[in-house]
Amino acid sequence: MRRIGIIGSTGSIGTQTLEVIKELNSEGQFSFEVTALSAGNNAKLLAEQAREFGVKLLCIDTEEGAQYLKEALKDLNPEILVGEEGLCALASSPMDVLVTAIVGMRGIKPTLAAIAEGTEIALANKETLVAAGEVVMAEAKRRNVRILPVDSEHSAILQCLQGEKRAEVDKIILTASGGPFRTMPEKDLEKVTAEDALKHPTWNMGGKITIDCASLMNKGLEVIEAKWLYDASYDDIDVVVHPQSIIHSMVKYRDGSVIAQLGNPTMKLPIQYALTYPSRVVSTVKPLDLSEIGTLTFEKPDTERFPCLKLAYEAGRTGGTLPAAMNAANEAAVALFFKGKIGFSQISRTVEKAMASHKTIYTPTAEEILAVSNETYNKVFKDAAV
Repeated sequence: MRRIGIIGSTGSIGTQTLEVIKELNSEGQFSFEVTALSAGNNAKLLAEQAREFGVKLLCIDTEEGAQYLKEALKDLNPEILVGEEGLCALASSPMDVLVTAIVGMRGIKPTLAAIAEGTEIALANKETLVAAGEVVMAEAKRRNVRILPVDSEHSAILQCLQGEKRAEVDKIILTASGGPFRTMPEKDLEKVTAEDALKHPTWNMGGKITIDCASLMNKGLEVIEAKWLYDASYDDIDVVVHPQSIIHSMVKYRDGSVIAQLGNPTMKLPIQYALTYPSRVVSTVKPLDLSEIGTLTFEKPDTERFPCLKLAYEAGRTGGTLPAAMNAANEAAVALFFKGKIGFSQISRTVEKAMASHKTIYTPTAEEILAVSNETYNKVFKDAAV
């Protein structure tokens, strides 16, 4: 029996993780117990999840949400925690694996709290390694805690590395779908709306991640993640656009061989692999039929039309607090885009401006990283209001 906690259980990754757990438990291949769940403000769905899985430890962002849970689950009488402090307390509770499905910088503190307890991390929160990779990976190494990726691309890399010698790796190759605007002329990008950007051609994801895919920032964040997860040089991490999203990523070895991981575009397989690693078990996911797919194509990313990828490489190579500033500026810019305050093309310009004005702190603490993130986010919003 593996005890699983999920922070961000009502979001896209969180709900799919619970589906995977339910399927694996029903098949009798693995035995999981869900011991803790957290959500932002969707108290209704959190209550439904807690009742279905018999969860006795919950966290919600607001006191109003906590009151709703208390009333809705009074027969179960769960322990209900609130806010950031509650989230860290939940992450510190006894469990074998914490799935970090929360979006944004809020994932850093609970991840560190879980690592401090020796809890394995199934990582779906990009910001944890993008902003605080050096701190988080050092702490994981010190505590001998395994961090397993839930992202489809990093799960693919993990699978391509199995049984191979790291010293023989030449390149890590991340694939990108290219998003909904891959072939759109640059002048037309100024006019696109959030509704347009949310129409991802191959994946069904949360709003913020989908916008990041459209701008190629998502791939930039994954480049920085790959550096920390696989102790790789930025010179050895490449990105290739693959619109069909069938090859999830590849590893090129020094003899010229390239090993790729393929599958239909679904998050359920990488979630399952993180939960059952290193075992492979039967999945309910539709098997891949290459004859049905027919054609796989590849192209170079266009960093002139989509400069966010280039900015992420720059932030990663500089290091220190610059990736945190870049990430926070992007979070703020995406939020402003959703509100209709800035256009799509202004997202990258906003990030570039924030990076140019940032004074990098090298070898920062977690507290300094979080402070930089908050300051940058707030400054971007303030500047947008001027």
